[in-house]
Amino acid sequence: MEQAVEGVIAFIGAGSNLGDSLEACLEAVRRVAALPGIRFLRRASLYRTEPVGPQDQDWFINTIIEVRTDLGPRELLTALQGIEKAMGRGESRRWGARVIDLDILLYGPQVFREEGLTVPHPELHRRAFVLVPLAEIASYVIHPAFDVSIQGLLGRLEDRGVVEWLPEPLDPHGSATETDGR
Repeated sequence: MEQAVEGVIAFIGAGSNLGDSLEACLEAVRRVAALPGIRFLRRASLYRTEPVGPQDQDWFINTIIEVRTDLGPRELLTALQGIEKAMGRGESRRWGARVIDLDILLYGPQVFREEGLTVPHPELHRRAFVLVPLAEIASYVIHPAFDVSIQGLLGRLEDRGVVEWLPEPLDPHGSATETDGR
């Protein structure tokens, strides 16, 4: 049985390109923040990004969530998959459209390679839609498999695709959403 590692900082990617993608990302952030064993720290800005893989789909809205967690990596993955299912995510083709996608990008300085769970995320260093928002909130974090900072990985990225910053949605009172975290 896997033991929880107390107080680990983890970074979670959130993305959506079906339905109200912006609201889906914000709702996913709220649901992650409400998980038992999670303390929400902050989230990156929202970004509009072109899809990787099949181009016959809408563009994505993406963000990164930073949390402190007492959950082990497998427990965290299970909790994130529960959120995806509750929000209506079903099976989709590889890199296809989805209501919500939640991925563990980094789990402290640790590397995990198990059936169905690889952390750091195996594509993290190749994806501008991950590196741009991650560098916004954690440019100094070192990728444990490459021993290079997130900012360093972003600087080495040859194909950044299109990653556009989105202004934050405002509530009726004119202030940033409660999940802004900054």
